Order: sequence, then C-alpha cells, then structure tokens
Amino acid sequence: MQFADVVRSRRMTRAFSEQPVDQSVISSLVDLASRAPSAGKTQGWHLVVLQGNDVANFWDDTLPASRRESFRFKKLLGAPVIALPFADPDAYVERYSLPDKKQTGLGSGVDAWPTPYWTIDTSFAVMTLLHAAHDVGLGALFFAVFNGENELRSRLEVPEHLQLLGAIAIGWPLAEESAAGASAQLPRKKPDEIIHHSKW
Repeated sequence: MQFADVVRSRRMTRAFSEQPVDQSVISSLVDLASRAPSAGKTQGWHLVVLQGNDVANFWDDTLPASRRESFRFKKLLGAPVIALPFADPDAYVERYSLPDKKQTGLGSGVDAWPTPYWTIDTSFAVMTLLHAAHDVGLGALFFAVFNGENELRSRLEVPEHLQLLGAIAIGWPLAEESAAGASAQLPRKKPDEIIHHSKW
C-alpha cells in the first residue's frame, strides 16, 4: 500500500483469529519500529513479546475470569501476540551524559527533562509498529493496562524503572470484526480545526 493508504485505512482491531504470527513477521515489524525518531538516537525502549501460554497469563493478570463475562470484546482475547512497550528513562540520562550531549544538562537525572522523551520516542515506535502491522495485513490494537500491572511486571521480572505504555494485541483480523469502540463514532477534526497560523 501507499503510505497515505496505510494511514487512512488503519483501524484498531478488536477481533482476532487465533492463527499464530510467524516470529520473522514480528521481527520485521520491530525493525521498522526501531527506525522511528529517537532523541539523541537513544532508542530507549523495549518490547516484551508474549505468545502462547504467556498470552493467557497476561489476560489472567489484567482481565480476571470473573470480569470476562461482561467484557465487550471477547474476540480480542484470541490475539496470538501481546507486545508490551516499555520506555527506559535511565537510557536517556545515560545518553545525555556523554560528551556530545553533556552541555544540555539533561544527563544530570530524569528530573532535568522538561519533557519525557523516553515516553515520546516509545510512542513514535508504537505508532510505526501499528502502521507496519496494517501494511502486511495484520490487525493490531493498542490499549491501556488498567489492572494487574504489578502482577504482570512481577511475573515478567520487568525492572522497576521502566515505564509501561500499554499493550499491543497483534494478529490476523477476523473477517467479521466485532463492533468498534464507542469513540469511533466521534467526528475526526479537519485540518483547519487543528492548525493555528502564526499565533493561537
């Protein structure tokens, strides 16, 4: 697809086939995501990729069986891959402590950063991954981990300083997609509602 077509046709997928996704496909998506912008080329993000029984454990941590009966998007649980993007603040402090960046003062600690570029860069990478998945015919859904994060982090042995942005379900979309989220009904802003020329 042309890039404009990828952007315009991409949607969050909430219903997946349980057909597995080859590891080489996941690797190619991550390779593209790694090319997203990164402050100082720090590339301070990590992706924990869950497949097989690890996916079932993820849902046990974040969506207990007692809550699944009322869960609207039951076919989301069929996604064969859950990827967890983590941002690493310490990587940015370390990178900006090096001679070519030391003059910025950002190497003195996390609190020196007026904007958390680890969050921004990881978000860039996630968006690139979502587009890459769509381009090869996969469906993907980025969603928040509202419940069970402590249990999840403990089980996966994730270092405490890493920031979890959310979760990405990846897989082959079902032909008959389940209903879209309520937010999909909201109108998309037009460019002239977003652009401010010269001043606010």
